Amino acid sequence: MIVSDPWFYVAAIPAVIIFGIGKGGLGGALGIISVPLMALVISPIQAAAILLPILCIMDILAIKQHYKNADYVLLKRLLPSAVVGVAIAGCMMQSLPESEFKVLIGGLSLIFYIQHMLEKLSKNQRSGKSGKCSAFFWSCLSGFSSTAIHAGGGPLSIYLLPLKLEKVTLIASMAVFFGVVNFFKLIPYFLAGEFDSTNLTTALVLMPFAPVGVKLGVWLLYRVSQDKIYSLCYFFLLLSGLKLIYDGTGF
Repeated sequence: MIVSDPWFYVAAIPAVIIFGIGKGGLGGALGIISVPLMALVISPIQAAAILLPILCIMDILAIKQHYKNADYVLLKRLLPSAVVGVAIAGCMMQSLPESEFKVLIGGLSLIFYIQHMLEKLSKNQRSGKSGKCSAFFWSCLSGFSSTAIHAGGGPLSIYLLPLKLEKVTLIASMAVFFGVVNFFKLIPYFLAGEFDSTNLTTALVLMPFAPVGVKLGVWLLYRVSQDKIYSLCYFFLLLSGLKLIYDGTGF
């Protein structure tokens, strides 16, 4: 048994491919649109649950490629608070009604859209803050938003980018970070009963589109402006966020 609504696949196939494009070289944050896009057709929690096994497979491949170059001292500082964020989001998943969760997802979508626009408008380099409080806050928020909509890259980047790590170290550390976080996310989704036969079978059906997205990301990396792709994805993030808030509030 799989999700039978054809409109679901109209949203889900591009969502998986977009996530793969991000993994393929245009930045993992590109996947921020995936859950809000799928949540236009099914519940946000079900959308995230279907995507999660696909992401775990991607993470295994990414960690295998990058684990030697990760900064494990930095990861030791970040991962405990990220797990706290995962736990908080997991509790909210089981306690919030679907309408309120749609508003939450829509709100997070709008926040990330605004963050993106502010970064485009700002001409100044952000000053780095590597204190323990800053690490806890952004890592915890990353774990929370990653659990809710698989979009933890934004908060984590706010903390990591000002540290000016070497590019290889940055990519490797983020790969290991989200690999660990995504496997911890399996726990709340399992406890919420989201890994039923329908969701897992649907994830299996969508799985072949993940490497298509990765290869497309590698191809686009050298041919298309990354800024243009991000601008288009964030525009759709804005639209889907507004639609989710509208659906959740009933206005």
